[in-house]
Amino acid sequence: MQIHLDTPDLMTRVRLESRWRSAGANVTSSQMPGHPDLVVVDLGTRGVEAIADWRQRYPEARILAFGPHVEGEMLKAARQSGADEVVVRGKVADRVAAKLESDRS
Repeated sequence: MQIHLDTPDLMTRVRLESRWRSAGANVTSSQMPGHPDLVVVDLGTRGVEAIADWRQRYPEARILAFGPHVEGEMLKAARQSGADEVVVRGKVADRVAAKLESDRS
């Protein structure tokens, strides 16, 4: 699976990329990600507006947005903006890893 991770937070990026690569994914975080199967957007740093931008660039890709659990309205707005799935920050690593596991089965 080709995953594009959209976050400027270095700690978050390193942690998530490492986890997903060890599960077999190809993970990018460049501005030109090729053709990702999944775009993962950090709402806390990118905002809900990023969802529409990624949807326009890669309409066939699934979009998973994540953000702080205390930002319920932002998480709700992300779904309304076109995210296929929205999770809290603490669950994003496991959620994507589970998708990778199910793809391998």
